[in-house]
Amino acid sequence: MQLSERKKMILRSVVEMYVKAAEPVGSKAVVEALGSTVSSATVRSEMAELESMGLLEQPHTSAGRIPSSAGYRLYVNQLMQSQDVSRDDASVINSALYTRTTEQTNLLDEVGSLTSRLTTYPAYAMASSTGIVSIARFDLIYVDSYSFIIVALLSNDTVKNKLVHLTTPFNPQILAKISSVFNASFTGVPEERITATLISATERALSDRIGLVAVIAGFVIELLVEAKSVGARVSGAANLLSLPEYRDVDKAQKIIRYLSDAGELARLPSPDMTGEIKITIGAENLADELRDSSVVAVRYDAGGDMQGLIGVVGPTRMDYSKVAAHLSYIAGGLSRLLANTNALPRAITKPNEIGDENIGEN
Repeated sequence: MQLSERKKMILRSVVEMYVKAAEPVGSKAVVEALGSTVSSATVRSEMAELESMGLLEQPHTSAGRIPSSAGYRLYVNQLMQSQDVSRDDASVINSALYTRTTEQTNLLDEVGSLTSRLTTYPAYAMASSTGIVSIARFDLIYVDSYSFIIVALLSNDTVKNKLVHLTTPFNPQILAKISSVFNASFTGVPEERITATLISATERALSDRIGLVAVIAGFVIELLVEAKSVGARVSGAANLLSLPEYRDVDKAQKIIRYLSDAGELARLPSPDMTGEIKITIGAENLADELRDSSVVAVRYDAGGDMQGLIGVVGPTRMDYSKVAAHLSYIAGGLSRLLANTNALPRAITKPNEIGDENIGEN
């Protein structure tokens, strides 16, 4: 859509004033913002044309205009000016990463909480494996005639174990046979190849009538599914209730319930690994719960075969430039800290080791 420079200037002013005040913007306010560069009559005419083009909306007959989803999209694509993270916010981010925890799941909590605090919107953080994880070795340890321990070494060098209690006694010699078969048939195998057919064939080969194979295979599948995704964390969901767009509690609760479902989070619009911010506005979101909201997200390199994602969900009346700046800075810091490692690295010795590009003076 081609717009004159004047229309672009007026649309930018309407978007930025509405983002700040959450009130429809009238022509008088636009004239004041633009100074003597354009007359009141011209602004009124241009705003009417922007409305006819579907870029502005008039919520009430006597009210000013607000941006439409299409108006926000054009603003983000063509008019939005990039913003730097303030030095104060950069210091907060660097300190938070500097004092981060050493567990990936706790890191997600910290990243989500930090992002929510800085943007004032609900934030989510996820991490998942980009590689194929399998079992490298099995060991079964006898405890008593009703109990044994499964020890599994994963291909990513993670060791997992589980204490199993049975209601039927078993001969300890069967554990050595099962261990041998599982090391031969279940190692190096991705989760999707551990099928009911394989499990049944293993039960027949071992003459297992008490379900030992099924218990161990179930644990294996559980481990491999878990290894694909560290999980998802949501922080600041209650922040929605402080925004005028979500004064309708039912509307806010629908989004909060949506964000509490890890499966739904996994289906949110996902950016690629180029480091580019992905912004999805209003009806561009497929989920009905997000039709009046926007999602801004970016990926980061979490080290080894892991990748992470952080994002925020909020109203279409969002300060996209500020949110994008914060997400980019956090993602960049995380990538530099975690890249090319299979676990979280040493604690950085100084917060400013993360880097200070994209830091503003404010």
